[in-house]
Amino acid sequence: MHEVTQADVVIVGAGILGLAHAHEALKRGNSVIVIDRDERCLGASIRNFGFVTVSGLRGGDIWRRAVYSRDEWLNIAPEAGIDIEHRGTWLLVRHPMAWSVAEAFAATEMGEEVELVDRSQLSLRAPLLDDQEAVGALYSPHEVRVESVTAIPALTRWLGERGARFLWGEEVLAAEGGSVWTSTREIRGQRVVLCPGNSLSGIGQEYLAPYDITFSKLQMLRVVPRSPVRFDAAVMNDLSLARYQGYADLPEAKAWGEYLDEHEPVLRAAGIHLIAVQSADGSVVIGDSHDYGNDPDPFSSEAVDRMILDQFRSTTCVKEVDVISRWVGVYPTAEVDCVIEAPSPQQRIVVVTSGKGASTGFGIAKDVFDAWDGEAA
Repeated sequence: MHEVTQADVVIVGAGILGLAHAHEALKRGNSVIVIDRDERCLGASIRNFGFVTVSGLRGGDIWRRAVYSRDEWLNIAPEAGIDIEHRGTWLLVRHPMAWSVAEAFAATEMGEEVELVDRSQLSLRAPLLDDQEAVGALYSPHEVRVESVTAIPALTRWLGERGARFLWGEEVLAAEGGSVWTSTREIRGQRVVLCPGNSLSGIGQEYLAPYDITFSKLQMLRVVPRSPVRFDAAVMNDLSLARYQGYADLPEAKAWGEYLDEHEPVLRAAGIHLIAVQSADGSVVIGDSHDYGNDPDPFSSEAVDRMILDQFRSTTCVKEVDVISRWVGVYPTAEVDCVIEAPSPQQRIVVVTSGKGASTGFGIAKDVFDAWDGEAA
């Protein structure tokens, strides 16, 4: 006979989204069980920049959730022993057309506290940036950066210390109402949250099908500058002004996107835009690219890696680096930023479909439980 295990809240998936729901459930006084098929987190939650982004995200729910999540990371970090590697973002603008997009964004509600720094001030304010062909830079103070490879395990340990129980190496084969089943046991909860991540062909598949979810494969590298350098913030460039929806949805961005389509078709086809963040050891994580499909292969392209490195070198004063690791990440993507489905009153299926789990996960979890509690009131 199968063993029966119980908790107030049962969460399937121990990536950042599952951990965020565990955190929210504990805050509300619930007992929590988290189940994951692997022995530790191995997916998209650790194959990323650890870049908690706010500026540039689409307005509305995703931006609101990002602001909340950023604040929650800052609250949790000292308690969980998670280092904030650096804060803020410098986005180098190299074309007058892109500068118009930056100016338009700074004038929006989401642009509050964002600064536009012209080229004459860059050598003083952001000496790390290559200002030779720059118009200026947009500085956002809103972002934080954690080291995902260590932050996710630290968050997991901290949640365990607060009472969350983790069942590792158990794959959930079925879920109905307030119960889920593995090959060895039934786990029952008053509430069940399914966070399948990239595993979209298993439980809950029928509820996700209407969203036409596909996958984005991205390439990333870790490099070591040959001359030591210190980043005081994340670094991006004006390719992002035609990609991140908070910028790209502005009327001024249409001409910039069309210009890039004509003059940088290879970069656009590869979905490349620069993000560079530094680790405590001085190495720098850089990326990334976007290759969309329903069944992404595991192979990286050397040509794409070279284009990413070229963007890094042309944006920063770091020209000579040694590549010490490369990897491929995959995340679900759709027209919506997040899917929240309710197959039953006791169950929710939650999938981040924007690649912004670290940036929005805590805010999503809060919204899920707020709605649940509202229904129960």
